[in-house]
Amino acid sequence: MKQLIYSVYVILPIILLWGAKFSGFKNFNEEFLSLKQTKAVQGFLAICIMLHHIAQKTCASWIQPQSRIVHGLDIFVNAGFLLVSVFLFFNGYGVYKSFHSKENYLNGFIKKRILPVVLALYTTTLIFFVARLLIGEKMDGKQIALYLTSIDLCNPNTWYVIVLPFFYLAFYLSFKFIKKDGLAVFATTAFVIAYIVLGTNIDHNDYWLRGEWWYNCVILFPVGIIFAKFENKIVPHLQKFYWVYFAVAFIGYYPVYRWSQGVCGRFGYYGEEWLPHNIVVMNRLISVSSQAVVTTLFVLCVLLLSMKLKVGNKFINFMGTITLEFYLIHGLFVELFGWQFDGGVRSPHHIKYVIVYVLVVFALGVPSAILLKHIHEIILGKRKVSAKASLKISA
Repeated sequence: MKQLIYSVYVILPIILLWGAKFSGFKNFNEEFLSLKQTKAVQGFLAICIMLHHIAQKTCASWIQPQSRIVHGLDIFVNAGFLLVSVFLFFNGYGVYKSFHSKENYLNGFIKKRILPVVLALYTTTLIFFVARLLIGEKMDGKQIALYLTSIDLCNPNTWYVIVLPFFYLAFYLSFKFIKKDGLAVFATTAFVIAYIVLGTNIDHNDYWLRGEWWYNCVILFPVGIIFAKFENKIVPHLQKFYWVYFAVAFIGYYPVYRWSQGVCGRFGYYGEEWLPHNIVVMNRLISVSSQAVVTTLFVLCVLLLSMKLKVGNKFINFMGTITLEFYLIHGLFVELFGWQFDGGVRSPHHIKYVIVYVLVVFALGVPSAILLKHIHEIILGKRKVSAKASLKISA
């Protein structure tokens, strides 16, 4: 039964490639950056992020006691920043393309782009807060306030949806008040770089910017914007020398990844307890620079594959419609069925076999994400409560 977890390495390619169409050696998938394709890719990656979070509960090297470690998802333990880098690239690419293709795009930008993310953050925060109370976590008034504001993450997987609204806001302010496109791109990029530098100056803690995962892949947001700005030059160039770039990117990826791991092992993000602050910051800047290289290369590999392979089937297309909600809510079930809930309270039920753990998290995460999406759409005015539902409520 334990070995069944390795079946995910067969199932995942099937999920991705089912219904996929290869464009041929000389032709290209002209829709590789279309909304439909990018949503399908993100739907697939959302499943991979779920596996990443489960891997951190089952086979991460830091699990104590180590007798709890069950191998199988090891490849996903350190993959989170790579997977999220793709989302950030598409976030940046999407807002820039929309700004230039949709009239008056910035009108209502905060309501359309920022508010849904903030709403999703706090609805799931409330759900996690209730779950923490029900499993018996002890909290004083200060901790309750910290949890409910998400200053201390009640839902441990929310750094991305805390950071993203600030990047969106930087984009909005830059493109609203700076008329020259290049300067607006520069201003947004400068904001993200300043955020990264700020992150390297903050030691590990229990609050915002609590560790390197808050900033080690965010450079892909402005990279997505820059790619979109120069797309008409970049894409033809990639197509002209496609097989050269393909070979270099895919052959070079693993050595570059191992090089980055070596850099992080040599310099790293820790050391605040035994090194001078300026040395710690320098080490973090070196480490994050190496990870900027590997995340950019990872996204390039995804783009090169997409240029030849048109992906999409009913399953990953559907997952692409609930990506945000699934990203935020599946972690509740990761916590409930692991050894212990985030924060140290024992989980109410530990699932022994990892493959069963995966299936239960997914089976509960998907309908929860669908329900959350419906609730969010009702709150945002995108969906009306049906007449039958209204009658039941009033009754």
